[in-house]
Amino acid sequence: MSTINYLEAIVIGALQGVSELFPVSSLGHSVLFPALVGGRWAADLSMAGRDSPYLAVLVAMHVATALALVVFFWPDWVRLVGALFGSIRRRRVRTPEERLVWLLVLATIPVGLAGLALESALRGALGRPIPAAIFLTLNGLVLYAAERMRRRVAAPVDVPVENRPAGEAPSAPAPPDPDAPTQIIDIAGQETVVMAGLVDEVGTEQGADRRLARLSVPEAVLIGAAQILALLPGISRSGITIAAGLARGLRHDDAARFAFLLSTPVILAAGVLKLPSLLAPEYHAVLGPALAGSLVAGVCAYFSVRFLTSYFETRTLTPFAIYCVIAGLGSLIYLAG
Repeated sequence: MSTINYLEAIVIGALQGVSELFPVSSLGHSVLFPALVGGRWAADLSMAGRDSPYLAVLVAMHVATALALVVFFWPDWVRLVGALFGSIRRRRVRTPEERLVWLLVLATIPVGLAGLALESALRGALGRPIPAAIFLTLNGLVLYAAERMRRRVAAPVDVPVENRPAGEAPSAPAPPDPDAPTQIIDIAGQETVVMAGLVDEVGTEQGADRRLARLSVPEAVLIGAAQILALLPGISRSGITIAAGLARGLRHDDAARFAFLLSTPVILAAGVLKLPSLLAPEYHAVLGPALAGSLVAGVCAYFSVRFLTSYFETRTLTPFAIYCVIAGLGSLIYLAG
């Protein structure tokens, strides 16, 4: 049986911690990287190898990634879990936080059921370098398509008044004037901005949660169900969820927040469910490397989510889309050559 040394575990841990939250597919990278390095790495870090401990080690790293998300979003989870129990106690939904937490629960059900039914079969059949490279390329194309769709929805083109036929109405409302007066007011302790006739909460997690709570149940479930595609090596869980959120009209930062909140219980539950397999006698030799790699994965995941929550306030999926297409096609050409 192959084994995994500390260097391999630490490198893969760093790769897992970053690529799980960046929209570039941790599973795809975990399959492709060892194959591209070759040699002992390809033998030790292969999901296709019989009795390979690699998948069990990756499970431990997934748990560390989920714990990093719990730590980062701890105040939010305390507030949302409190809202869930309050809603259950009163048997009704009254606040945006209560509605949001129920949307998260409902949106998690499809991927939970699909994971139990399909994950082992899909990873066994597709957890190889060539399929992973193909799906990584497709992941990039999906991210790019989501951005193009979002851009068309967010920036409708209007016809200038002087070129419009008499009596014809504008094709879409003009966007808010950035030079319009801005008024900051306070409503029940919540800072709010009024700008060009628009009202929204400013820079708070509660404000983001109020916007997310406006999703309908079918919309939230559809966004959550998009995570099922991440069972395919090369399709990013966070990327496909953010893309689905953008398709439903969410802002980039709100779509990213919803994706990270959705992924936390899914990753944690899947990891905890499979973690006992790492304690099997045949895997005792890799417990040390697994622990070292998991610590690295957790630290990298924490700083990744910290970076990405800020990044998506002003930026888009396009750089990640380009990277996935280049990395996927490049890997495919190299491995098939």
